[in-house]
Formats: sequence, C-alpha cells, structure tokens
Amino acid sequence: MTTRITPEETALVLIEYQNDFISPGGALHDGVKGEIDRTQMLAHTRDVVAKARQSGMKIVWSPILFAAGHPELGDAPYGVLGVVKGANAFLQGAWGGDQAEGFTPLPGDLVVSGKRGLCAFASTNLEFLLRHSGIRRVALGGFLTDCCVESTMRTAYEHGYDVVTLTDCVATLSRTQHDAAISYTFPMFSRPMTHQEFILESVS
Repeated sequence: MTTRITPEETALVLIEYQNDFISPGGALHDGVKGEIDRTQMLAHTRDVVAKARQSGMKIVWSPILFAAGHPELGDAPYGVLGVVKGANAFLQGAWGGDQAEGFTPLPGDLVVSGKRGLCAFASTNLEFLLRHSGIRRVALGGFLTDCCVESTMRTAYEHGYDVVTLTDCVATLSRTQHDAAISYTFPMFSRPMTHQEFILESVS
C-alpha cells in the first residue's frame, strides 16, 4: 500500500506568471491571450493557490529572467528562446519580468532563481528548495503547456517526484498545441488533473 502524500509534502510549482505573458502590453501577451481566455487558467490558478495555501502546501513561483540584452542566450538563439530575445521579454528589474498582479509571492512562498531556459530545474535552485522543504509531490501550472511546463514535468518525473500536471492551469500558443501535449505527452510523465481534482485528491 502506497504511503499517502500529505499537503505538507506537496508543492504547487507555478511557472512564468509574469507580465510579459499575462498582462496587456506584455511582450508575449498577444501570442497567448486567446488561450488564456479560452482555458480560464488564471482564474483556476488563483483558486488552486488559495486552496493549496489553506491546506498547508508550499507555493513555489518560477519566473524566467534575463539581463538587458539577454547575454545569457548568446548571439543567435533560435526557437522559443530566440523569440524571447527578439521580443526583449522577461528582463530582470523591468515591468515585463515582474510577477503579474494577483500572482505575487506572499510570505512563506518560495521563489526559484536562475531560470534562463525551459526546464525550471535546469541551472536553478528548485531541486534544493523542494528537497529542503521535504517535498514528495509537485503540481505544475503555467506557461507554456508544451514548453516550460512540459520540460519541468519530464525532469520532475525523472527525479522521482510524484508529478501532477494541472490541465486547466496551463496555456500555450494554440488549442492544437495545448490539447496535443495534454492528450499525448502529459500522461507519459505525470498524472494530469484539473485543479479541482487535484485539491480533492490531495486534501481529502
């Protein structure tokens, strides 16, 4: 019989809830706005954060941040990181890189530092924060469904965490991409759930 994982052993890891994605005027907002609206992932995230805090879960925020000019990405980044540099997005100390309104860490929350790429574990202190906090389960939400959330999911799975992906707390550039990731990739490396299913399972 599997030992039950308690809320105190669970972390809600929330990826890139920053102005450049979430807020009108953000450098990459137009690309994800339609899917944010369709999925209602911001309202769902606010709900799961409030309930997770009440239950004793750890809230972990994982922003991506770069110095001016994005020197961390080299001279000719390509793919999604090329888009980030081209849009001058996620700058440290700038409005676009700040956590969006309603998604600001509170006392007791943890904030990941060092994220410069897709996976929230790569080059960051996330593993230290989770292990130091006695975390056995991670539940993931944020941007993009098929990019940073998926990359973090895969690594968490390989590191031996019990991994939950919150299917209604993620968004990407199109419904086709979103649905494909949730239907085909998420079940290979996690236990996909809505935020309500996650709360019911975790605190019952």
